[in-house]
Amino acid sequence: MNGNPKTVVITGASSGIGEATARRLAADGHRVFLGARRTDRLAALTGQLVGAGGTAAYRRVDVTDADDVCAFVDAARAAFGRVDVMVNNAGVMPLSPLEALRVADWDRMLDVNVRGVLHGIAAALPVMRSQGGGHFVNIASVGAYEVSPTAAVYCATKFAVRALSEGLRQESGGDIRVTVVSPGVTESELADSLTDPQARQAMETYRSAALPAVAVADAIAYAVAQPSQVDVNELVVRPAAAAQ
Repeated sequence: MNGNPKTVVITGASSGIGEATARRLAADGHRVFLGARRTDRLAALTGQLVGAGGTAAYRRVDVTDADDVCAFVDAARAAFGRVDVMVNNAGVMPLSPLEALRVADWDRMLDVNVRGVLHGIAAALPVMRSQGGGHFVNIASVGAYEVSPTAAVYCATKFAVRALSEGLRQESGGDIRVTVVSPGVTESELADSLTDPQARQAMETYRSAALPAVAVADAIAYAVAQPSQVDVNELVVRPAAAAQ
């Protein structure tokens, strides 16, 4: 059991990395407040965590809606008294070549992957300032460091997450810790939504070696567990067999 339990708010908590992070941090003794759009999954996960002796609650949230994210963070503080860690995890990945001109998919990635992170920062930063500290964990990708065909827009959004995180770190003055976690290919539902044939074929090859989501959750747990004077800024987690 963790001797310093924290209140951890997680977006995109209904599956994949978000769900694995909720399970890991709840098992570590932290209070977890879960958000996503699929409330049936959130309810089931929360029930499992509480049944296992953890402390958890949930609320539906749409990260593209700034007011909704503020209400989500306010609900977490009302439930548990404070917000120590904000895990901006929600993301989408409808890959396609630029020439396919899937503008609606581009807009969706910008709304969720970039504005969603900004909305999380806007909602949680004033709370953390008022309580004298806090920690943002923003989930990027190896796509924040490299670009591959069909992933130009997705990578652009993840480059943006990395840039926003570094700007927040520089502006924080040391009271607010900032960690960017950049997973390589990870077992999740992200690729299930691919409809572009070229992108789907490329992803099948790319995902031949994939991390379990719990590996990324372990990296997040490592950053969260560090003492307040230690700020783990960037973690890149790849499958050992990954070529890139």
